[in-house]
Amino acid sequence: MRILHTFSADILAGSVFYAISLAEKHTAEGHQVFLLSDRDDLPTSVPQFALPIGNRNHFQRFKNIQFIKKIIKEKDIQVVHAHSRAASWVSYFAVLGTKIPLISTIHGRQHIHASVKLFDIYGDRLIAICENLRTHLINEIKIKPEKISLLANGFDLDNLEAFTQAYQMPTTPFEESEHKPRKAKVISWIGRLNGGKGEIATELLHQVFPKLLEKCNLLNINLIGGKLHELPLQGQKQFHLLNEKFGNRVREVGFISDVPAWVKGSDLVIGAGRVAIEALYLQTPLLALGEATCHGIVEESNLQECLASNFGDILPTKQAHKHDYDWIFSELSTFLYPQNYESRTSNIKHQTSNNQHLIKDCYDIRKIATNVLEIYKSEIARKAHPRFIPILMYHKIPDQPIASPNKIFVTKKNFEKHLHFFKLRGLKPITFKDYRDFREGKIAATVFPKKPIILTFDDGYADNYTNLLPLMERYGYKGVLYLLGDFDVRYNFWDADQGDHKDEIMSKEQKQTFVAKGWEIGSHTLTHRHLSQLCEVEVFNEISQAKANLEKELQTEIISFAYPYGDLSEMVKTQVRKSGHLFGIATDSGGMHIEDDLFQIFRVNMFPEESIFQLYKKTSSWYRSYYKKKRGR
Repeated sequence: MRILHTFSADILAGSVFYAISLAEKHTAEGHQVFLLSDRDDLPTSVPQFALPIGNRNHFQRFKNIQFIKKIIKEKDIQVVHAHSRAASWVSYFAVLGTKIPLISTIHGRQHIHASVKLFDIYGDRLIAICENLRTHLINEIKIKPEKISLLANGFDLDNLEAFTQAYQMPTTPFEESEHKPRKAKVISWIGRLNGGKGEIATELLHQVFPKLLEKCNLLNINLIGGKLHELPLQGQKQFHLLNEKFGNRVREVGFISDVPAWVKGSDLVIGAGRVAIEALYLQTPLLALGEATCHGIVEESNLQECLASNFGDILPTKQAHKHDYDWIFSELSTFLYPQNYESRTSNIKHQTSNNQHLIKDCYDIRKIATNVLEIYKSEIARKAHPRFIPILMYHKIPDQPIASPNKIFVTKKNFEKHLHFFKLRGLKPITFKDYRDFREGKIAATVFPKKPIILTFDDGYADNYTNLLPLMERYGYKGVLYLLGDFDVRYNFWDADQGDHKDEIMSKEQKQTFVAKGWEIGSHTLTHRHLSQLCEVEVFNEISQAKANLEKELQTEIISFAYPYGDLSEMVKTQVRKSGHLFGIATDSGGMHIEDDLFQIFRVNMFPEESIFQLYKKTSSWYRSYYKKKRGR
């Protein structure tokens, strides 16, 4: 895949390092990735171009748009990923009118400008980095919820883990040590010293640090992440006054590359966002203080609200918030100087250690990169084929009508009429494997059928072998056969034992014939059970064992799963994904497009007597929308 990241990099914020990490991870996986920002000297080997993205001058914006168009054409870019509002704005107009999707990762609260109301400047999909930001985008910016994915800024946690194992605590005094003095306690403010964070640092220098330094002559404070001259003037003055009074115990460290070492060498870190995650992963106590709010010392009791706000940087609603610096002093003082300091510190580190699995689950760049790549694939496929693809569900294809209250059959004669209609209408049957190859770029959009249809057949009845297969071969068609993983099942006991018509299931050899003829085989559970009525362990066993059996016995890859009875839940969908399937096929429920939810794909039920009008309706690209309006689901 060929990917272009656009972002503002006049300040080396967490969003910049996230974009770099993502680009490096995808490059390592074999994708072609390019970076376009305000500078071309970012610390990465990924190819980069300099462009004043942050310059909002109208003429410069026009030049930016033209330059992005040029890069897209020269590098044959397939997807553009923007990481700032300015980048989204110019990228939107650069891809306008093309089949190239625009993805925007939203790193902070957005201002409501006229351009937001007039144009869909954030593109085809938005990625919110925390829950509060997602709420803000839905309620205040009025973005449709289905356009938003929730994915945190990722980290290369392997590097942090390696650092943790190799790290040795310095033992030399403050003046000689890079990170920590002997016996002294160290607080490290890590964050920018300009903008909103600079104002917070200034208030800490005025209202909090003097009282802490007065209270303990062994306390030292680091200011990390910016140069002193970036602070507001009153902050710079206060910095010098504190050092005159307390003997240079407040240090300007500036911008550094070895942040983990400084985090590990601190007794407590003050910060938000990316800094907060590093501190928690390295088991250094953290005061979560961001531009929006202060959560205090992070412990088990407030961890979830910290995650939701990106550790203090983002609130779900716009509201004036003034930090209570007396309370912040109390939090720090109570933490640093109680009689039980060692036990409380140990307890917090123990809690953090217990929650490392949560941090890994939310922030591991490998997982984030995989999920982002799925978003790229999804939006490329949606752009290339934006219409609903009809997916039809058949079961039995008998010679004659059968007495069945469930009506899950279409006679051989009527089914041939269906095939003739599909041919006349120019519909081209594909499988989910074909669609998989299309969304992964193995089948070009120019080759992919303009009017695709997916024909599916559940349960594996014997008449599928005697009647269905010859008819499909005659018309040059192939389909998807959903089979049970238990090869000892030889009739439809789930229906017949309840009084319905008894019908034979194909033998293993007959099923193998479909594989040899190029059909896709999908899974339909082990024993055709109602999955929503089972516990999680039972569901996973039904699904995973069926997949394993089918792949072993039929020597074919299983990528799609059909829910028996159309019975599903979020838990069931999770187990389908967990078991290694790429698609979950529902019945009469799901999104307007396959890409809306790959594990609840809308499928159309076919009945014994379908008129020409019904066939036309059920195979039309507007049918899903019609069905939703008529049925309300």
